[in-house]
Amino acid sequence: MRHIELHDMDVMTNVTLLDGLCIGYRQVLGGDYDSYRNHCMRVFNFCRAFAGESPDALDKIAIAAFFHDFGIWSDHTFDYIAPSQLLARHYLETSDQVTWIDEIEAMIGEHHKLTRYCANSVWLVESFRKADLIDISGGLLRFRLPDEFVADVLDAFPNEGFHKKLGRLFIERLKTHPFSPLPMMKF
Repeated sequence: MRHIELHDMDVMTNVTLLDGLCIGYRQVLGGDYDSYRNHCMRVFNFCRAFAGESPDALDKIAIAAFFHDFGIWSDHTFDYIAPSQLLARHYLETSDQVTWIDEIEAMIGEHHKLTRYCANSVWLVESFRKADLIDISGGLLRFRLPDEFVADVLDAFPNEGFHKKLGRLFIERLKTHPFSPLPMMKF
């Protein structure tokens, strides 16, 4: 994957495909709409910085960004990877993009992997994994992205309580599953 010139790169604030998915599921997201959309937009922008701007890459990133955590809302669970993958699969099947299913399911399934994803180096999985880690860390992890770019993305899309929501879900899960509080994590 090529790295684009970040000094010339602007933060994308409107992504038609991603915005359309967010709006289409606005009712499911309820009061978390802004926080989830902003998280998706941050991940999208960070991932595209690693992956480049080919149309297929941007569309794949937009789809994975929307669905990667969506199972939290659609299935009301903190064990959300499988439900998120199923929703993405259904979307890709109905959008006639079946050739992208394996890659996007891997992007969703591996986005909380703590170690590098190496199974298929031409897929966007590793770029997506790093992008989500940058966001979850609040920009503390940057994977060599310029400080200014990370700050611009974080400023453009405020947290709106996203990390607090995840913290509450973690506490709830810990109470009921003390030996599996973070079921989405992988090594």
